Amino acid sequence: MRSWGRFWSGAGAAISAGAALLATAGAAVAQTVTGPVDGGIDLQPAATEVARDIHSFHTLLLWIIVPITLFVLALLLWVMLRYNRASNPTPKKFTHNMTVEVVWTVVPVIILVVISAFSFPLLFKQEQIPQAQLTIKATGNTWNWGYTYPDQDVEFISNPLAEEDAAAQNRPYRMAVDEPMVVPVNTTVRMLVTANDVIHAFSVPSFGIKEDAVPGRVNETWFRVEKTGTYYGFCQELCGIQHAFMPIEVRVVSEPEFAAWIASKGGQMAEATDAAPAPAMPAPATPDPAPATAGQPG
Repeated sequence: MRSWGRFWSGAGAAISAGAALLATAGAAVAQTVTGPVDGGIDLQPAATEVARDIHSFHTLLLWIIVPITLFVLALLLWVMLRYNRASNPTPKKFTHNMTVEVVWTVVPVIILVVISAFSFPLLFKQEQIPQAQLTIKATGNTWNWGYTYPDQDVEFISNPLAEEDAAAQNRPYRMAVDEPMVVPVNTTVRMLVTANDVIHAFSVPSFGIKEDAVPGRVNETWFRVEKTGTYYGFCQELCGIQHAFMPIEVRVVSEPEFAAWIASKGGQMAEATDAAPAPAMPAPATPDPAPATAGQPG
């Protein structure tokens, strides 16, 4: 009894320590609003409405798949213990069971219908690009990203920072770049994504976006970030030997800061042009009264 007591006491201590470790890791993730962290165990915090919807859909799928996995595991164990050769030396000879076949056909269909009821609206939201307020073209190169702001006449190449430069600037090595992409907060940004050489993929997890960059083709995606900050992503396509060192850094700033950044790059803010008022149409001429004729009053 003492040995069992020591065993359960040690197990309880281990469980408590594990819970404390998970809580610490969770706290680290909760404090993160920009990108990945060491020891992170959850999705990166969402910075857009689409990313929040993706997280909710991910949680829904977990609630569905975990019971299914546990049920299948319990069913396998039950079959192994109940119908092995020692427990069941004379197996049955039947080949069909109508009830079982109906259940394992209908239940998965119902589960898929429930999943589709949540996945299709999310997919529509991701693919239906709203009216854009800013357009940026991202071009994947071997191995860096080029950015073009066509309406502001700004273009530059974004290279990862060297280790010594990242340390000197107190910025994360392998994630920080020399020329980040800059966007204003609460602005609908339309991304045009392509590549010059091989297939890349433009992805920023906090925004809930991942779009393939294919040579000779322009793909589209969009995002609208709700809070300022610095967000990190990576190329998520195996594009060659330097694939792991092709980061994306996005700085989300206020409107005045964005305008100042555009000016510092030699560009010019695109002015919103209001539609010119339509010229006033002349009033229709009033016809002259018909002349009086004989026998009619004038």
